[in-house]
Amino acid sequence: MRERESQMMEHIMMVGAGAVGGFFGAHLAKTNENVSFLLRPRTLEAVKTNGLTIQSSSGNVTVHPRVAADPRDLPSPALIVLGVKAYDLDEVMLQIEPVVGNETVILSLQNGVTIEDRLMDRFGRDRIVGGVAFIYAKKLEPSVIAHYKRGAVTIGEVMGQATPRVSRIAALFQEAGISCHVSRDIRRAKWEKMCWNCVFNPLTVVLNDRIAKALDHPDMSRVIASIVEEVCAVATGAHVPLEGNMAEKVVQWSQEIRDIHTSMYDDWKAGRTTEIDDLNGYIVRMGKEFGIPTPVNEALTALVKVITEQPHAEPAVLQIDGEVVQPLSFDRVSLAKLASDYQVPDVSKVASGLRGRGVRMEGLLEMATLRPGADHVTFHALDSRFSACLTLEQAREHGIVIYELDEGPLPQQYGGPFRLVTPGLGDLCAHVKHVARIELSQGLGRDTRPSVKCSP
Repeated sequence: MRERESQMMEHIMMVGAGAVGGFFGAHLAKTNENVSFLLRPRTLEAVKTNGLTIQSSSGNVTVHPRVAADPRDLPSPALIVLGVKAYDLDEVMLQIEPVVGNETVILSLQNGVTIEDRLMDRFGRDRIVGGVAFIYAKKLEPSVIAHYKRGAVTIGEVMGQATPRVSRIAALFQEAGISCHVSRDIRRAKWEKMCWNCVFNPLTVVLNDRIAKALDHPDMSRVIASIVEEVCAVATGAHVPLEGNMAEKVVQWSQEIRDIHTSMYDDWKAGRTTEIDDLNGYIVRMGKEFGIPTPVNEALTALVKVITEQPHAEPAVLQIDGEVVQPLSFDRVSLAKLASDYQVPDVSKVASGLRGRGVRMEGLLEMATLRPGADHVTFHALDSRFSACLTLEQAREHGIVIYELDEGPLPQQYGGPFRLVTPGLGDLCAHVKHVARIELSQGLGRDTRPSVKCSP
């Protein structure tokens, strides 16, 4: 019976091979040859060369799945499993959109309580299944994951009904040796994990220590209770009331993993962006919307940002150079002063799933005096490792540079300080994060995309 159910869910596309996506995807691939991975270029090359390895006290696993950086280079998926960070969701939605068919199911194993709603807004309610991952693992190398504790998932229909497709997905995980619980109230399960995430993810960063440090000091018990009480109040405002003893449950759940750090701590130590805005920061934003005070979560959000974010001594600057008479520079303030005809006050109106204020490339190109023959525009990322080239016509017609979010700078985790999006040009041309330089050229400029499908 299970074999027949698995055949009904052919071609599983894992998005990401980090601690979550890598662990669960590798185990699924161990028992199912129809599992493929959508990966970033660095991870892609490592997995192509070495396979994907999970190191665990229960035994190591190495698989050699089919991988690609473009979803169209993989088999058409019946199931897409999202295992990336919450702040990567906008990028991922753009990337997978070309391969989401009428029967495709999308399962998210990401942190945060808005993921499923954002996916439903983009792809429709009927395609989305909610999920919660319970695991402690670290990415040691691009193709190596160290697994320490847990390794289970809870899944369920967002509207709470029991469906054959959820049973089939659960069977896939169970066949792979992964504990999978089917919940009739996945929203509540997501909010319950949100309580835990909002406590121990930021506290391990602030205390610069393991979970036990917060559990064992008597003065921390009231702090933990206050964090959970604020989360529960916001959950009630969102029509997901939680039990009154959530703080006790959070502490109880943590006893068996008291010796670990958290994913936020690991991201901080590895120099990666944290999910603070999607966890405690979200509680603060929704608290303001509902009129609910959230002072402890607000303090934790600020403290984690101060501790983890790189200081910006000067405002970010966007440079336009190359085949222009005179190079130009813009910061966020000067971009906001460009003519209203070129402003895009709400990018979500033209690029579903994205947020922020932007300016059309047409306006920026009008400000520059181009040399005769200039016919291409290359967008260079801040680290100089990534760039994408469009024709001048493509940039003028479709290009939008996002420069602001919620009346402040566009955060790094959303692709800031400047991010290019090009609605209508397809996923490979749809975004360039951390843009620092726009170069005009005669002929095609430098392009590091693995496969360019939108060039003329």
